[in-house]
Amino acid sequence: MNSLSIFANSTIAFGVISILCLLTLHFTSPEFKPNFRMVSEYALGKHKWLLTMFFLCWGLCSISSGFMLWNVVTTGWAKFGVVLLFVTGIGAIMGGLFDVQHKLHGLAFGIGLPFLPIGALLISYHLIQKTAWQNHSTLLLLSGHAIWISLILMAVAMVLLFSSLKANGIAFGPDAAPMSELPKGVIGINGWANRLLVLCYIAYPILIAKLLLTIINLKN
Repeated sequence: MNSLSIFANSTIAFGVISILCLLTLHFTSPEFKPNFRMVSEYALGKHKWLLTMFFLCWGLCSISSGFMLWNVVTTGWAKFGVVLLFVTGIGAIMGGLFDVQHKLHGLAFGIGLPFLPIGALLISYHLIQKTAWQNHSTLLLLSGHAIWISLILMAVAMVLLFSSLKANGIAFGPDAAPMSELPKGVIGINGWANRLLVLCYIAYPILIAKLLLTIINLKN
């Protein structure tokens, strides 16, 4: 098995484990209502180790895919996209090391989320120019664009949450205790938007790895 296959399989394995950890948290910590509680808030429950594993595997999935793609892409812009994939992985790992109560969790958020929307598009639009990848153009573009769309949707959901909290006269800020129940009249879909974003961010490197393995198998 060559290095490309090793990194591709590692990417898939880390990504699947990460998603399974998140799925498990929904059953082990049902008190965190998924419609308005953010994924990071699972750190406040009894199964913090599962959340830590989720973030670490997410980060390793991104980093492994970066190693996988480095010698697959051939232009400067595409390699810059791969660098952004690495950065996203570092941010995800930081999210696992510094939970929602840690002062560096915001920095982890700032490193882990903003860059992949750009990186994925740079990578996807480069790969679809290559003959071996052209049959997968639709999947590459859909998964690449899904990332920035999911980020926008989460931002809109957060605006809806905070604006409806304000409209109902409910004070909420960094020092406020997390809400265990959604107050009446407050629009809380940010939790679902957060989970959609996570799935898009993890599904992209998994898809790229799966497609690469398909291309390798066809060549052999």
